[in-house]
Amino acid sequence: MPRNGTSPGKNYEQAKPQISCAEDYFACLTDALQSVPHARIDEISNVLLNAYEEARNIFVFGNGGSAALASHFACDLGKGATARGSHPKRFRAIALTDSIPMMTAWANDSSYDDVFADQLRNLIEPGDVAFAISASGNSPNVLRALQTARDAGGYRVGLTGFQGGKMKKLCDLCLVVPSDNMQLIEDIHLSIAHALFTTIRQKLEDKLLAAEAKLALVVP
Repeated sequence: MPRNGTSPGKNYEQAKPQISCAEDYFACLTDALQSVPHARIDEISNVLLNAYEEARNIFVFGNGGSAALASHFACDLGKGATARGSHPKRFRAIALTDSIPMMTAWANDSSYDDVFADQLRNLIEPGDVAFAISASGNSPNVLRALQTARDAGGYRVGLTGFQGGKMKKLCDLCLVVPSDNMQLIEDIHLSIAHALFTTIRQKLEDKLLAAEAKLALVVP
């Protein structure tokens, strides 16, 4: 990522105030965190929980740091976001960033703009969730994948920053981090992913406890 915190290839001005030491950075991060729309995170949580209850697939994708987060978030959902138990029901979360051979094949034989869209065409069903991560909101391959998901009847969730970019209009539900600093946006995207994971796991645990309590009332 560029040192000035701006999106590569875009004509954004450098984030202000200037960041010249760690104290500056974390002060800016704290300020940005205060503006994150917490209610929108809970809305996304409900969408993901609905997909879980209906056994829908959740496809996560992004570029660069967002690609790393896509893989990270799919792992959190698929492995850790579940109630206790030896064989609990789990999320059907798939990171389209995980297969380097698949991505390079599409990039080489078609276009890098197609590396996510063409994977989705093979997999997505109506009602599945396409979870897009793009700090700028303007990554062509992310936009194309969202268009593919829309055409297939998928539900589209987005994490972005700056002003939302072009992806904002392509999403059914989009959370825009109110910052023009790429690194701060990526930090907050990770925090949002962890907030989703943590709250979803607790909601599933609460549901299990409620079911156990109800069963205890009817079983002597």
